[in-house]
Amino acid sequence: MITAAACLAMAIYHEGRSEPVDAQMAIAEVVINRAAHPDFPSTVCGVVKEHRSPVSRPWACQFSFYCDGKSDEPTDAKAWATAQTVAKEALSGATLGLGATHYHTKAVKPVWRHNLTPLGAIGEHVFYTDGKCLLALGCSLRPVARPEGDKG
Repeated sequence: MITAAACLAMAIYHEGRSEPVDAQMAIAEVVINRAAHPDFPSTVCGVVKEHRSPVSRPWACQFSFYCDGKSDEPTDAKAWATAQTVAKEALSGATLGLGATHYHTKAVKPVWRHNLTPLGAIGEHVFYTDGKCLLALGCSLRPVARPEGDKG
């Protein structure tokens, strides 16, 4: 059985091993935020392994490394150790608090980005939120807006 820490470390490694640690942490945060988000699977491994529809389409994963047909075995020992450390820290709550639910590298311009709110770039990745990621879901450190006069 693969653990949440192992799934998260694999995502960090394959999606951002050449990136600074802050970018790797932001990638981890996206996975964790999605697991707390109503529109995504409810576990870290579920998020990492999620297929887009149709499932039968090759390379239809949210995280392309997972279903690209290539080995997922880490080959860079130092980068793998960093990814494992970042995953452990992120799962312990040491995230950046961006509230990001999506990202892509600066090398691409996916059409879906137009439906999201950009949060900024870290390293070679641009991060976004869909606006549904709320403190009540456990995926943002931003305060939940309350009507005036509501002491909540």
